[in-house]
Amino acid sequence: MDPVILSRMQFAANMSFHILFPTITIALGWVLLFFKLRYNATHDAAWMRAYFTWVKVFALSFAIGVVSGVTMSFQFGTNWPGFMERVGNIAGPLLAYEVLTAFFLEAVFLGIMLFGFRRVPNKVHTLATLLVAFGTTMSAFWILALNSWMQTPTGFEIRDGVAHATDWWAVVLNPSFPYRLAHMLLASGLTVCFLIAGISALRYLAGDRSESMMKALRTGIFTGAILIPIQIFAGDQHGLNTLEHQPQKIAAMEANWKTGPNVPLILFAWPDEAAKENHFELAIPDGASLILRHEADGVVPGLDQFEGNHPPVLPVFWGFRIMVGTGLLMLFFSWVGSFYLWRRDSIPNWLAYPLVPMALSGWLATLAGWYTTEIGRQPWLVTGVLRTEDAVGSVAASHVATTLVVYLLLYAALLASYLGVLIHLALKAAKEGDTAPLPAVLEQPLAQPVAE
Repeated sequence: MDPVILSRMQFAANMSFHILFPTITIALGWVLLFFKLRYNATHDAAWMRAYFTWVKVFALSFAIGVVSGVTMSFQFGTNWPGFMERVGNIAGPLLAYEVLTAFFLEAVFLGIMLFGFRRVPNKVHTLATLLVAFGTTMSAFWILALNSWMQTPTGFEIRDGVAHATDWWAVVLNPSFPYRLAHMLLASGLTVCFLIAGISALRYLAGDRSESMMKALRTGIFTGAILIPIQIFAGDQHGLNTLEHQPQKIAAMEANWKTGPNVPLILFAWPDEAAKENHFELAIPDGASLILRHEADGVVPGLDQFEGNHPPVLPVFWGFRIMVGTGLLMLFFSWVGSFYLWRRDSIPNWLAYPLVPMALSGWLATLAGWYTTEIGRQPWLVTGVLRTEDAVGSVAASHVATTLVVYLLLYAALLASYLGVLIHLALKAAKEGDTAPLPAVLEQPLAQPVAE
């Protein structure tokens, strides 16, 4: 096979696995802070039970995310040396800022967050939780600044074939960055909301009616019901920004082959790039023009404008629809769940059962959205600056294929183990409920209590 395709597949495999875990930790840190603040305000031990349950998930996700992130970073040197050779003056500092301002902050205070309750003053433990949550958000800030710059590069000049920053504010605050940051933070929030709701639903089906479980369930469903409409709005604004700066990506997302007005919104189709047409098309007349131009006869760019300079249509088209479809399922289940929790303070079993697999819906939507974004940038690695094929290294295709298989097997085993641990934690918590002894650090005060 083509070493370029194999290298892309290998990086995609690494990134697909890695992104699952920061997507959890970014928002879960803030949920843990919420649990801790509620405990501080009410002194209700159920909030700390929820905290102790989910801080284990945070620690596990953080550890796997760090290890898989290191593996992914090595590929810049092994598979994609042209990337750092051409744009390393910009990518290198942004990655370094992420380590210095985010990773170190998380790593330093994670120990206090995990083991420091009643071993340090309560305010210090709360502050540690805050700083860890802030660190995860700063990590997303710098990584998305780099990724957004690769999509819509600004604030640089080319000297002797190498990119040099001329305005770091323009580099970081590039045209697509605010939209991508908002979209990703909301995606992380929804991922965590449905993970908490799904694990809590599993406990509910196992017979757990403990207050700590119900508090977590309410937090997940109510917060998800609030975030999903905001995400729909943010996604719409992100789409309009993409239309302005990357119209070829929008054309592929809509499988729109010809530029013109009154473009339909295609709900289902099988795009045929060779024939430049869609098979089995189901569409809403004028829908794409209404969404993208806010008028039925609005002109929407088609792929005919970008011959030889547009992404593969099929994966971008379907990636976008999987993301949107998953978002609509989130909207349905969070709103129906909110109705039952508001009216009856519980959920029926028929709702709890689908909530369990919906625990992974955030992962599905995030991966689909990421594929849409990254494949939609092709054939460019850095839009208008560096083509993907020009950045790949000279590693033999057979070597890339071998390591790709090893990565896939390892990641499959790690993912199965991770999910197994989550199920084990859920069933163990369901069995114990709120009747089990609290962790000693919570139940037993120190011989010399630490002042608040």
